[in-house]
Amino acid sequence: MNIKPIEVEEWLNELETSATLDIAQSTIASLTTDEILALADDEQGGPGMGARAFYDELGSKKQNYGWIEGSPDFKQEVAALYQGVDGRGIDPHNVLQMNGATGANLAVLYTLVNPGDHVVVEYPTYQPLYEIPRTLGAKVDLWRIHEEDGWQPRIEELERLVTPDTKLICINNASNPTGTVLSREQLEAIAQIVRSVGAYVLSDEVYLPLEDRDSYCSIVDVYERGIATNSLSKTYSVPGIRIGWTVCDAELADRLRTCRDYSLICAGVFNDAMAVHVLRHRDQFLARNRDIMLRNRAIVQEWNAGEPRASWVPPRGVSTSFIRLDLSMDDETFCRKLLASRGVLLVPGSRFELPCGARLGYCAQEEALRCCLDELSCALRELD
Repeated sequence: MNIKPIEVEEWLNELETSATLDIAQSTIASLTTDEILALADDEQGGPGMGARAFYDELGSKKQNYGWIEGSPDFKQEVAALYQGVDGRGIDPHNVLQMNGATGANLAVLYTLVNPGDHVVVEYPTYQPLYEIPRTLGAKVDLWRIHEEDGWQPRIEELERLVTPDTKLICINNASNPTGTVLSREQLEAIAQIVRSVGAYVLSDEVYLPLEDRDSYCSIVDVYERGIATNSLSKTYSVPGIRIGWTVCDAELADRLRTCRDYSLICAGVFNDAMAVHVLRHRDQFLARNRDIMLRNRAIVQEWNAGEPRASWVPPRGVSTSFIRLDLSMDDETFCRKLLASRGVLLVPGSRFELPCGARLGYCAQEEALRCCLDELSCALRELD
């Protein structure tokens, strides 16, 4: 198979270990193991009790393959995140544990897409959502987002792209890297268009909005052939355990089981236990991360107001964002110079096919964010 490198991952693989100040990542300030377990302390009876309860339970478990497609507790916790179409809920049997959202997307695309299939992909977006279908021999049409519309796509353009032969629509909600969110009304409009042709809709939902929650829902809450992929990496600040999942209908879930036997088998006993812990205490994780998001977004808003060479559409309560930069060179050259001279790592927008800008991982630790923005302003002023 001849598949193109994922541009953003190639950039990070090469450069992230040489950065002293990293605002390229899109996770909300990652947690240590002690911090993860401490978030359950109040419910467990005081300092250290969350960790003690976790390790007491883990200590009795054999380190075998464990639950191949995720433990019953994991499946129940994930199913509880969704309402299902018409509020019917999600059958935990149709929840499958995957190797992050990356593994989840890969399994879905490998299972569904065949040579000659027609696939429509929201664009620009995370590269695997369109590159994998292309590599599998599909005809891929791009459903473009528009900066002048706040990085939103236009429903009427999707109507023109979808045909009776369309097999799959791929969206990224919220969008990486722009941080914009499709509302329930927009998802319902998408469902109405594709329902008539029987296409699936794959929605990468790894960035969960932490504000205006009532206006947000999953694709599986509005469309019978919706497929939700997600993980604990971004919104929950725990990328290290590499736990993600798929939620879909029973027929596709059975097909995905075959694919994951080739690529994953299981995620491991410890990782499953940690995932269950995080999901059981998700309210504490989301409250912590909402505070970080709101505080840091306000910091960037203030910085942006005083920075003539930068502009952005503020992200809708998620941890990834895109800043437009007024540069006298291409954005990759600028970002390499920024790293070499000031130790600050950004992802150039061209790595997302959005030149003249950068992905800003603004949900880093506050002190690091402020320092990075100061250094970025100094680098921009040198262009004057």
